Amino acid sequence: MFDFIPIQSYTPFYFYVMLLVVFVSFLGTKGINIFSKKGRSFQRGLGIFVLVFTTLYIGLRPINGVFIDMMTYSRMFQKYAVGLPITSETDIFFHIFTKFCAQIMTANMYFLLCACIYILPLYLVSTKWFNKDWFFAFLLMITAFTFWNYGTNGIRNGMAGSLFLLGVSRKKMVFQILIIFLAINFHKTMLLPALAFAFSYIVNKPKLFIIIWGLCIPLSLVSGGVFENLIANIGLGDDRLSYLTDEVDTSSFSSVGFRWDFILYSGTAIFAGWYYIIKKKYKDKLYYQLFTTYLLTNAFWILVIRANFSNRFAYLSWFMMGFIIIYPLLKKRIIPNQQRVIGLIVVAYFAFTFLMNVILK
Repeated sequence: MFDFIPIQSYTPFYFYVMLLVVFVSFLGTKGINIFSKKGRSFQRGLGIFVLVFTTLYIGLRPINGVFIDMMTYSRMFQKYAVGLPITSETDIFFHIFTKFCAQIMTANMYFLLCACIYILPLYLVSTKWFNKDWFFAFLLMITAFTFWNYGTNGIRNGMAGSLFLLGVSRKKMVFQILIIFLAINFHKTMLLPALAFAFSYIVNKPKLFIIIWGLCIPLSLVSGGVFENLIANIGLGDDRLSYLTDEVDTSSFSSVGFRWDFILYSGTAIFAGWYYIIKKKYKDKLYYQLFTTYLLTNAFWILVIRANFSNRFAYLSWFMMGFIIIYPLLKKRIIPNQQRVIGLIVVAYFAFTFLMNVILK
């Protein structure tokens, strides 16, 4: 469908389209009342365009090595298409899903379906939590720093993260448990945010966990890799934890070492949560739980920040970051000139994404 775009320009093109969308949405926050009937009509029109374009553009991309792990998924699909059995003992639901798809559809349709499972839950969660004001939450989610990469490269992890959020958004606990269980069996690393979310039912004190998060920074600084080795040795039966200690070629991998820039990036959501909850006394049980989940999973990443491919652990908190930042602003009027602040947040949030994925790429 998008074959006219050269493969080396395929990724940048997406970000330039999102740049235009962000610019238009920013102008909307300055020109109209986004919470009025006219403003919500504007949100809906732009939002449907973004939803359809993003799903099709990611889902119908060429099967090409430029998307790195996409080729691994393609080979897995072809293996199942010729009748080979499932041999993996982890992420079993994902393998069952892939094997089923391989029997009834082409690889191109499979990747489109993967894109739907990745993107549509974000739309459903946004509409569930924010009703007619869903667009700006959805926009933050699909313009996130990691969004493109986990839709085209770390596909399984991205799908699992979206399913996790879908589970969190359900009101009935039985549906929460079932969908989150599904997410864990799409990608086992979702066990960490699942445990953090479950813990938030028992202890839901954001101020305490902000302090714990802050203490993890100096603790990680002086640990010298102790936590990476400790967690890798525990293993938890998951080979992915070998990323923590294996020797790898990191010459082309930028996310190695103690990354203050990524900590500051993570800290923007911490600051937002602190501002809403502590400074503005915003009260919302679900937001407290979501923020607590973010704090605990991000603190885990900080402890293992020196590990190879530690950005894969950072994603276990970053995938919910947009909701942490925007949630209270779409639920309640809590600050002056709120819609203009929303516009500025959208611009600033995407600016980091554009910087990292286009300018500095």
